[in-house]
Parts: sequence; structure tokens; C-alpha cells
Amino acid sequence: MKAFSWTEAPHGAIVADGKRLEAAAYGPPPAEAPTLVLLHEGLGCVALWRDFPEKLALETGFGVFVYSRAGYGHSDPVDLPRPLDYMTREARTSLPVVLGAIGLRKGVLVGHSDGASISIIYGGDRTDERVRGLALMAPHVFAEPPGLASIHEAKRAYDAGELKARLARYHAHVDCAFRGWNDAWLGPNFETWNIESFVDHWRAPALLIQGADDQYGTLKQTRAIEKRSPAPVETLILDNCHHSPQFERPKATLDAIAAFCKKVLGTGR
Repeated sequence: MKAFSWTEAPHGAIVADGKRLEAAAYGPPPAEAPTLVLLHEGLGCVALWRDFPEKLALETGFGVFVYSRAGYGHSDPVDLPRPLDYMTREARTSLPVVLGAIGLRKGVLVGHSDGASISIIYGGDRTDERVRGLALMAPHVFAEPPGLASIHEAKRAYDAGELKARLARYHAHVDCAFRGWNDAWLGPNFETWNIESFVDHWRAPALLIQGADDQYGTLKQTRAIEKRSPAPVETLILDNCHHSPQFERPKATLDAIAAFCKKVLGTGR
């Protein structure tokens, strides 16, 4: 495993689980400050975080590391179809290597949608004292009919061509990126997918940020997490917000994540 060279250039790559993953880093390296590790949504990548990582680094003074999981952005593709437990596999096989490659010493996992689910699994699946908190945007721990209906709508938009053309600007293997997510969620038995049990074993505090109008998940998601977590949980429900709080309510989201990270990480190493 080759370590990520944080200071040579903001953009680079790491290798995890046999896949080359594009990556970018902002702010101080892990040897100098805590690190926020961003995990993107089911159709996300490094570029689709826009300027959020840079703003988060400036707001907190911490380092921010962002990468495209295999199958997304300009990372290596994956074999399709993805298995039902693809997020669990990501949390167990790839994410630990990523954290090692950047030399994580102390930090917070900042996940959005699928990235939040991967963070949820990681937080409950292992003891990692380096991870001092979980900041989760639009988290989901089980499948819901309204969310699955929205995923069906995304498939129709992709098949019509417009969504595919838009995503192709960001994903080198666009069919892999879209079908890896969409086919999994619409596949047999995905309505039974449930990762609530991982919350039962959380050791670090969490921040939940949910749009009141999220088309992929209702407030049942945050309520289930609040009920099951043995660790402290803060919840922020944002009005006039759908599935992407970091873009639809950017100031409120940035302020909440920055405040949470400063609280659980302090200011030192």
C-alpha cells in the first residue's frame, strides 16, 4: 500500500482493495491536524463534492480528504452487478485501507447518503479510536418505498439519456457508476436491506443532517438511528431541503458539521 502524498499536490490517487482510487486533500496533513474523511453518495465522486471540501477545511482548520470509491469518478471500475451488501463490503475492505493510506491519526467520517451508510457500518463494525465522530448527511439504514420510487425515476431519466450525459462529465465509467448503484437498489431483495444493527455498537458520537423533503429517505431514518445509538446523537432537520444538504442549505450544513467536528476533535493533534 502506497501512502497518499498529502503535500506534493492536492490531487492524487491511492490503491485500496486492488483498485486505483482518485483522491484529493485540502488543509493540513494528518501529522499536523485532525482529518475529516468525506464519503460520497451513490452517484458521487471527488468532483461532485464541488467546493465543499475546501470550505470545510477553511472553516475548521482541519485537513479534509476526499476520494472516489471504485466505480466512480476517475477511479477504477468494478464488476457488475454489485452485491446486496456492497456498502458493508466497502466499509470492511476498502475504507480501512484508505484510512491507513492517508496516515489517519484522529478524525471524523463525513458521509453523504451511501457514504453515510458506509460510515454507519464502519462505526459499528470495528473499534477504531482514531475515528472520534460521524457526521452523516441524508443517512439511510433501511430501504423505504418512497426512496425506491425515486430510484426508479432516476433509472427512467438515465435511460432517456439526459441524466447519463450529465453524469458522464464526472464519471469515466458512467454505466458502471450508475448501474452499480441503481441496479443494486432496484435488485431482488433490496427492500429487505437493513443496517440498523450496526448503530447498536457505535462508540463515537454522531451528527445527523436530514432534509425535511428528502426524496430518498424519510425522517424515519434519523429517528431509528436516534433510538438505537448508545452514543450521543445530534440531529439537524433542514426545511426546504431535499437529498443534498451541503448544496441546498450550504451555510447551515457547513456550520453544523464544523461545530460538531471542532467539539469532538478539539484543536490539537
